Amino acid sequence: MSAGELCNRRVAIAEKMLSVADAARLMRRLHVGDLVVIEERDGRRQPVGIVTDRDIVVEVVAAGVNPEALTIGDIMGPELATVRENEELFETLRYMRDKGVRRMPVVDQAGGLVGILTLDDLLGLLAEEMTGLARLVSHERQREADVRS
Repeated sequence: MSAGELCNRRVAIAEKMLSVADAARLMRRLHVGDLVVIEERDGRRQPVGIVTDRDIVVEVVAAGVNPEALTIGDIMGPELATVRENEELFETLRYMRDKGVRRMPVVDQAGGLVGILTLDDLLGLLAEEMTGLARLVSHERQREADVRS
């Protein structure tokens, strides 16, 4: 399975000039914990950053800074890790771990935003797979018991 197959294609986006206060309100209204910061380039939405609810708390609220005085461009990280939509999930997971990120925008070959992949998405998939393996083991034991009874 690829990153593009698993990613959520409904992505909360914003532009760099959005105030931190407006970003927080947008996150609340959309019930999300992050916004992918985009720039329009050649008719494509290209991700240039990501801002999380934690960024707002740590960088703005806890520091006592006025959230109306800053934009999300001011607080987003300097480097954005993205993954191509055709990248395999285990490679994507390894890349996320190496970069120390829980959320990663998924892009097409031209760098346009197609979705977002989160650690929660990956954990959900892995949990399903582990449950399937556990059922297989249980089924195999039962089948052996039935055959040898």
